[in-house]
Amino acid sequence: MSSPAQQSPPASPPDSPIPDRTTSPDIPLTMSASAILTAQPRDVTAALASAGLFPNDKVVVSFKPIGSAPSLARSVFKISADQKFENIVQHLRKKLKVQSTDSVFCYVNSAFAPSLDEVVGNLHGCFKDMSDQLLASRSYGSPHATSTLEMENKPGLQRFCILLFQSKPP
Repeated sequence: MSSPAQQSPPASPPDSPIPDRTTSPDIPLTMSASAILTAQPRDVTAALASAGLFPNDKVVVSFKPIGSAPSLARSVFKISADQKFENIVQHLRKKLKVQSTDSVFCYVNSAFAPSLDEVVGNLHGCFKDMSDQLLASRSYGSPHATSTLEMENKPGLQRFCILLFQSKPP
């Protein structure tokens, strides 16, 4: 008779693999069997069909010089709405005959410089002026120097800019 202390521990169950889960969740109906999603509403279909389209194939871009930037002989150009903003900058550089080492700053509505990969049709849709043109302001040199050139006849604004330029960057 063996004592309980001398009994061998019970054998562990054999190693078994972790059961695999099904890759798809349990859905009572497939999407095609759903009565709700058999067709999209008419307005959604129309919106999706025209989502990537622009009202006009071409966008009118008007170039305005700022500061020391020279005027162009022709300041209004047309460009395809699906082109990127970098094409406007390249065209501008070619017309101005600037070297590859020179900086040209280009702003929309004299307010901001869009990303070069921004689509011109999107910019036109959001920022066109009353005459349905996209205004592209351009300058040479740094934007800070350009700001002071624009403010020659505005003494109050000049004092503000001088204070701004004298302050040290963070």
